[in-house]
Amino acid sequence: MHDKYKYMQPFPKCSLVAPTYNWPEALELLLLSIKNQSHFPDEVIIADDGSKKETSDLIEKFKQTFPIPLHHVWHEDNKNRKPAIMNKAIAKSKYDYIIEIDGDIIMHKDFVKDHLAMAKKNTFLYGSRVNIQKHYLKELFINKKITFNFLSRGIKKRGRTIRIPLLSNLYKEEDTRSSKLRGCNMSFWKEDFIKVNGFNENLVGWGIDDSEMIQRLLNIGVKGRRLKYRGLVYHIFHKEQDKSHININEIIENETTMNKVTFIEKGINQYLK
Repeated sequence: MHDKYKYMQPFPKCSLVAPTYNWPEALELLLLSIKNQSHFPDEVIIADDGSKKETSDLIEKFKQTFPIPLHHVWHEDNKNRKPAIMNKAIAKSKYDYIIEIDGDIIMHKDFVKDHLAMAKKNTFLYGSRVNIQKHYLKELFINKKITFNFLSRGIKKRGRTIRIPLLSNLYKEEDTRSSKLRGCNMSFWKEDFIKVNGFNENLVGWGIDDSEMIQRLLNIGVKGRRLKYRGLVYHIFHKEQDKSHININEIIENETTMNKVTFIEKGINQYLK
């Protein structure tokens, strides 16, 4: 089938999964941007790494008017356990395709549609992000702003605000991991994720979990494709997390790459029925 025709096929059913931790102000903007989507995901799962009551209260409030099922998967706060809470959330997902973002992301109104339009078997997608700057945060949260464009105040990396779907077709499939990969803007098939046993819970603290999992997808023959001029997201500024442990995670990732590891010991299989 010619490339241009495959995007006319029905979109796959999808679960939108977002990790969060004790930042309800940012999560509120994410949820508002989901309500603003031109094409809704079939469900939304908030993967909560131990947030306090303010986050659960916010989610319960949104459930009352949310246009699609909104689920809250929570575990106790025990340092950074993002791989574990993401595995738990994806294990509970009902649909074949997973779109992964972060809890500090605001999505362009066509974000979900763009990912689903480009979804293809044996392929994962990854996009970039526009950065919302620190000095703009007060205004951002007061006004609950969820729409941006090339000329908007308070952002940088403006070139990433440009959406031209036709140009996105110029980017072809890849069999190596890109340095541009970001977990705040990815999508993949659930069956592929399960084949590599999901996120590696032996990773310590923040960082590397997304790229290490993607490397295992590449190791089983799943190809990557960059979303450029589509799948736009805006990342809310925050202080960088502690990276003192990052060398431990990099060693694990390097072993995954060099030894072509395809399946890890401690992953999503703990939570599958």
